[in-house]
Amino acid sequence: MAEFRNPNQGGSGGSQENRSFLVMMIVMIGVIFGLQYWRTAHAPPPPAKTAATAANPTPAASAANVPAATTAQAPAAHGARAKAASAPQTPAVQATAATTTVVENELYRITFSNKGGDVTSWILKRYKDDDGKLLDLVDHAASEKFGYPLSLYTYDPGLTQALATALYVPSATGTLESPATLSFHYAANGLDVTKTFVFGANYLVHADTVVLRDGVPVRALLAWPSGTGDVEAAESHSMYSTGAVVDTMQNGKDEHIEVKKVSGGKTLEGPFDFAGVSDQYFAATFIPDQPQNATAVTLHDAIELNDILRGKGLAPNPKNPKLPVLGAALGNASGHNQARVFVGPKNMQVLKSIKTAEGHSLEPVLDFGFWGPIGKYLFIGLEWVHTWIAPAHPGPVNYSWGWAIVLFTVLIYALLMPLRFMSMKSALKMQRIQPQIDAIKAKYKNPKATSPQAGEMNAEIMAIQKAHGVNMFGGCIPSLVQLPLLFAFYTMMTKVVELRQAHWYWLPDLSKPDPWHILPIVMVVTSFLVQFYTPSPGVDPKQQRMMAFMMPIFSGYWTWYYAAGLALYWNVGNIIMMGQQLVINRSSMGREMRQIQLERAERKAKAAAGKASGKVIQGRR
Repeated sequence: MAEFRNPNQGGSGGSQENRSFLVMMIVMIGVIFGLQYWRTAHAPPPPAKTAATAANPTPAASAANVPAATTAQAPAAHGARAKAASAPQTPAVQATAATTTVVENELYRITFSNKGGDVTSWILKRYKDDDGKLLDLVDHAASEKFGYPLSLYTYDPGLTQALATALYVPSATGTLESPATLSFHYAANGLDVTKTFVFGANYLVHADTVVLRDGVPVRALLAWPSGTGDVEAAESHSMYSTGAVVDTMQNGKDEHIEVKKVSGGKTLEGPFDFAGVSDQYFAATFIPDQPQNATAVTLHDAIELNDILRGKGLAPNPKNPKLPVLGAALGNASGHNQARVFVGPKNMQVLKSIKTAEGHSLEPVLDFGFWGPIGKYLFIGLEWVHTWIAPAHPGPVNYSWGWAIVLFTVLIYALLMPLRFMSMKSALKMQRIQPQIDAIKAKYKNPKATSPQAGEMNAEIMAIQKAHGVNMFGGCIPSLVQLPLLFAFYTMMTKVVELRQAHWYWLPDLSKPDPWHILPIVMVVTSFLVQFYTPSPGVDPKQQRMMAFMMPIFSGYWTWYYAAGLALYWNVGNIIMMGQQLVINRSSMGREMRQIQLERAERKAKAAAGKASGKVIQGRR
């Protein structure tokens, strides 16, 4: 590409600005590959144990996980059971056939089965799955193996199985409109179990459960053992992370335990403000009425992806991996569980409105990751634009979030415009003193970095820069500001449920890659043009040509596999930067910069020609 030449740049040699430019590029490339490595390192590894072992732990393993308090109470409980054995037995209460009860409001439709008194379907009416059907947050394939939502978890696998298969007597069948109360009762073989649920107008359900064996309370925790049913969304991002985590808050401090750190059957001692499991966009969270007495158990299993495909009538593939299945259970140490259960979207406003017993909100369940502080406020700004500037409109397809991204990008780059002008002024100052810097380098004949003369040369260069008010990193400031915004914007795009399945013309989902790869292709073009029209004083022409092609390739690759909303944001930003740069290039500052570069290029060409001529004459002698 020897004929390639940017009309806005000359052919001058290296300088301190060249070093700062290379430092900036190394940082950018390092962050990109570091983010990729971090995503890969946090991808869910294959569970160490098989699903069958996880679902039915051995008695020894169960005993190892029983809290010390429970073990210490065993002798007393044994004595209580001995007394209860002589007492009159509780009359048997059990159903003769399986029935279902449906409870619904405008937000959800929950289907209970009297077999176990569990939930077999939890449909969110305002969300759809990738097939266009209403989203069911019950993962049916996993629940068949590991247990259904709102089942009871005990430290005795046999008892857990008995509680899950018993036929309870429901207080009502058919369909109930909330507000409503639904209870299940089972009594037989020394067991007496009561499960009561109270439903309101929001996403919260209050649960009250008691398990007695021979009249003695059993520590049975309320469980959500089998993840969520939003499997398609999780799988689409499996290249980086499924997004499944166990969320907890203790004494106001939240924690998000990733897949590889979740131990199946591990007991976590309280107090707990909340504990539960979530994926990218939805959560199932337990909020105890008595945080001080709450304990939790983390559950970790795995299921073949082919099992899910078979359940949907799709053909399996031998190469398909296992998917991690996370769950959580929470209960009171006394055996009497009273807690609210939030099952719904990780919507910031919804989570803010829900308070724990200690007054904390559920907002920390929406975790923006490493770039959280920036990502959170980026979304708040984007949501403001969506609400007040690009609101949703009635119709079959809503493009408002896409236009909100476009307008929000314009606002961000308008705010960054002063930094860009400062960068260009710094570059112009650098060009003005470049002849003096070149003279200093010629004086010291470019010594090695370890040579004492290198320190003296750098000291002289810094003195000249200080005298003329030149900041060697001034030209990098806009890039150093834009990079955190770019990474935070990507993280935000894959976390907020509002952008899930948000359309924008040919894009069916702004949180997923562009299926037609139009934006990545445009990304390559706009990135090249930004490099082409932006002067880079002091950068070697060969390096500049290399960067003019490498940066578009990097940006195109990144947007090829990541959220389309990120590509939209980046493309709009590139177009704005091109427009700004064309205006600057036509200004007096741009013309002066262009003239200085041309003069330096001519001086360098003459010096190179004279050097070549001198070598020829010397060779003839």
